[in-house]
Amino acid sequence: MVLKGIVNNITNFGAFINIGIKEKGMVHISEMANRFVKDPNSVVTLNQEVTVKVIHIDLERGRIQLTMKEV
Repeated sequence: MVLKGIVNNITNFGAFINIGIKEKGMVHISEMANRFVKDPNSVVTLNQEVTVKVIHIDLERGRIQLTMKEV
């Protein structure tokens, strides 16, 4: 599923995206671009609107894994 979301937190290992539901989705640094990304701040900024694709939903842990590759 492809969704629009807003970046609301950036960490050393990726970014958390508000996709309009209770749980926020997370884009791991390795899923931010088709190239090596050393710093997530070089790809996204806070409050930026991004297009993401859901790659995995972990219902037990309440986590949603997202990717920004090939979207």
